[in-house]
Amino acid sequence: MSDHGERESILPPGDEHNRRLRDHTHPEHWPVEPSRDRYDLVAIGGGTAGLVASAGAALLGARAALVERAFLGGDCLVTGCVPSKTLLKAAEVAHTARHADEFGVRVGEVIVDFPAVMERVRRIRGEMSVHDGAERMRKRGVDVLFGAARFTSPTTLDIDGRAVRFRRAVICTGARPTIPDIPGLREHTLTSETLFELTELPRRLVVIGGGPIGCEMAQAMARLGSAVTLVQRGPRLLPRDDPGAADILSAVFREEGIDVRFETEVLRVEGNPNLIVHLKSKSGTATIPADRILVATGRTPNVEGLGLEVAGVEFDNRGVKVDRRHRTTNPRVFAAGDICSGLKFTHAAYAQAEYACLNALLPFRLNVRDRVMSWVTFTDPEVAHAGVGWDELRKMTDSLDTYTQPINLNDRAQTESESRGFARIHCRKGSDKIVAATVVCRHAGEVIAGLSLAITNGLRLRHVQKTILAYPTRSELVRKIADEWKFSTLTPFTKRLVGLWFRWSRLWG
Repeated sequence: MSDHGERESILPPGDEHNRRLRDHTHPEHWPVEPSRDRYDLVAIGGGTAGLVASAGAALLGARAALVERAFLGGDCLVTGCVPSKTLLKAAEVAHTARHADEFGVRVGEVIVDFPAVMERVRRIRGEMSVHDGAERMRKRGVDVLFGAARFTSPTTLDIDGRAVRFRRAVICTGARPTIPDIPGLREHTLTSETLFELTELPRRLVVIGGGPIGCEMAQAMARLGSAVTLVQRGPRLLPRDDPGAADILSAVFREEGIDVRFETEVLRVEGNPNLIVHLKSKSGTATIPADRILVATGRTPNVEGLGLEVAGVEFDNRGVKVDRRHRTTNPRVFAAGDICSGLKFTHAAYAQAEYACLNALLPFRLNVRDRVMSWVTFTDPEVAHAGVGWDELRKMTDSLDTYTQPINLNDRAQTESESRGFARIHCRKGSDKIVAATVVCRHAGEVIAGLSLAITNGLRLRHVQKTILAYPTRSELVRKIADEWKFSTLTPFTKRLVGLWFRWSRLWG
């Protein structure tokens, strides 16, 4: 949920596309008021988790309400997945056009019309907003209530002076970008919440943070024409992912003209409007000029102003505390999404909200952590992962067999001049049980889907190996890894038995 106030009315710039977004996701003069009857479930926060929890409750026949103080759709629709991936597509088109001559296609000078790019971002977002809109939720049987929710007891809420009673509640208030306490930074920063308000391309952009958001936006803005410097406090990009993926991405970024600075921190920011960013690294201090600064250093859970203490809901600076059922310390209140999860992905919020809703309303004991999580960083190449995370994999090295297939051995990749990337599958040592997988290539997010399905359902490499995959596709990377495992099962003893069979069969012609 974003700040209550002026930003509720319409996002800047106030064009027809942002008005459409407002009309769908926070209509003026919305007629729905809280029911006097007790709700079976109230979802607080209208992002992915809140939409899923409230719609799921209504689908079950429960009396359901959804409370949002800003725009339905939350980060994913308004400031996250939808606008960022739309921007990434424009950047990809520009990059492809610049390199078209490598494929024998002559296009001439490539000109990026940045205002038109951003208008398309707003248009696509406005068109898609109907899917998360208030009217659609009302048709699903959900009372959509606009306003700021605050617990007044373990079973009641206040929404801008209106009382609401509930049997169960699900807190889905999400998180907001974290802005480090660096002198001069807050006054001049862009975040994922304000980046898509731009109408002019920053000539020089400094990106602070080398995680998924920082990497995606650094590459996108560089391809659209900004001179980008990416400042990463740690020694590599994407610290949650395979180091091999990070190495590839670093090389690609540098080739594309992005100035990547590792083990570097920002000391302070000076100037207005011409900014000077002061940096410190092992080699000393330095300054770089900037027109805008994008901060992508993590997210802070939105726990303030909710009256969680009154409700008996424990929380800390990492968010609301939940058990494996996503129930809080108040047994009537559950939570889902960024407010309580270290995995701050839309699909994670969706999955958690499904189980939180069912656990809240029905006599189920569904364990959210039993589900396999996958994630994708939508750079070029994409970095996709499923299963056990990298930090845990490092501790398991001695108990794993790891198989890797480089992208340059894949026929489809070669036809598209893709030479850097890989598929890597980790199995329990001495078996073909898949524990985790990483794929680095174009469309890796599509390739990882099959591996996520396999891990979730206990499928093994033997099942992958006997599956016939279409040729030529990048999915063959996975099948070739399964072939590699199959060949490894041919022990010297097995080969001797096969040799004896051949000798015996030759006697009979």
